[in-house]
Amino acid sequence: MILNPRICVAFTGHRTYRDRDRAVLLRTLEQLYERGFRIFLSGMAVGFDLAAAEAVLDLRARHPDVRLIAAVPFKGQESQFPEEQKRRYARVMSVVDDAEVLAESYRWGCYNLRNDFLVDHARVVVAWYSGRASGGTHHTVERALRRGREVINLYERKVVSGSAAEAPDA
Repeated sequence: MILNPRICVAFTGHRTYRDRDRAVLLRTLEQLYERGFRIFLSGMAVGFDLAAAEAVLDLRARHPDVRLIAAVPFKGQESQFPEEQKRRYARVMSVVDDAEVLAESYRWGCYNLRNDFLVDHARVVVAWYSGRASGGTHHTVERALRRGREVINLYERKVVSGSAAEAPDA
């Protein structure tokens, strides 16, 4: 799959996210769409990833040119999810525009590989990040900042880095 990072947005966030501030997420996606972003990448984990993917599907219902790409760390990722989250995952996976499965089965480091894929293929990272200095969300936000990506942290409702005024084709 070839992705143009200039028009891609990725998501990262805590698994403990429980659809808090969904209106803020939806408004942020609409603003990113207005700035020219059309491709949205989700790591498909429980919590913020799945909520963000569902919000992208809402955006796609209003704007058919929006694409949702699932970045799955390994085949069968959802096997350990709680039952309701498995159903949620299956619903989203049934309607994604494409999926990039990064490993055939679980192996050490596959979640970091997925997180790196998200950052490396996006210009903007939308996060639900509490600031906790450990874990996958921390790793992803730190990598995004080191790579000069714009990070929009909805937990704090602010732009952490980058220029919110730039358009994708700037």
